[in-house]
Amino acid sequence: MKIDVKAFAKLNISLDVVSRMADGYHEMLMVMQSVDLCDDVSVTVEAGDGIAVSTSLRYLPADMRNIAAKAAGAFLARAGIRGRHVSIAIKKRIPVCAGLGGGSADGAAVLRALNALLDTRLTVRELEEIGAEVGSDVPFCVRCGTALATGRGNVLEDLPPLPDCAFVIVKPQFAVSTPELFSRLDCAKIRNRPDTAGLVDALRAGNLAGIAHRMYNVFEDALPRGREEIDAIRGELLDNHALGAIMTGTGSAVFGLFDSYESAHGAWKTLSGRRECFAARAVGKYEV
Repeated sequence: MKIDVKAFAKLNISLDVVSRMADGYHEMLMVMQSVDLCDDVSVTVEAGDGIAVSTSLRYLPADMRNIAAKAAGAFLARAGIRGRHVSIAIKKRIPVCAGLGGGSADGAAVLRALNALLDTRLTVRELEEIGAEVGSDVPFCVRCGTALATGRGNVLEDLPPLPDCAFVIVKPQFAVSTPELFSRLDCAKIRNRPDTAGLVDALRAGNLAGIAHRMYNVFEDALPRGREEIDAIRGELLDNHALGAIMTGTGSAVFGLFDSYESAHGAWKTLSGRRECFAARAVGKYEV
């Protein structure tokens, strides 16, 4: 049995780090959005044992260090399924180490695929619970759509979909270490924070300009390197009619929000010659 599924990237429309929790994780406050920039994931289930992973990028792990493999193992354990061999093939399109949740998206896609292939009929909430065992962003990548994320990013509240809009995502040549960025962030000393409540109100009002005005990511102020390039990309996006532009996640990708796909495509044509660049649309909530 085989199924092909899409693994959708995520964007942080806003990102705040509230505090460091007793378990060592950070309390997050984020508005998250899934977009149609995606990896292609093929999952095959046969008689046997074990989990095998292959990817189109040779440097990515092809063993249980890969989030997709971890997700498959967690799913089989939760469902109590034995005597099945799972093969996972991933064609990567989402840039790696970019803050776009590519690995988490692959893990989430595997959970959705196995639920369909094995007819286990788990709910979206149950799939999210399994995903939380694998990674903080996996539950959102299972759910997709637009959501307010708290806790480690795994506590989700549905938000109204974004008004009609599009995105241009630009990946600089450098990557950012997520552990290093968290280590540089002192929650008590963060001076500028996103207006998350105002952003949620703007979403509920369908006010795209209000959403763009409130986009903010506190990690930009903690970057150890590359801030000039991040600022330069933001400037280019704004010069090409983006309503707002910020870094997503812990970076290094930057995205601009546009009021139409035509406007976004025009910016993509202008910016795509020098860096990895993608035009994307929002993706709605996943339903079983």
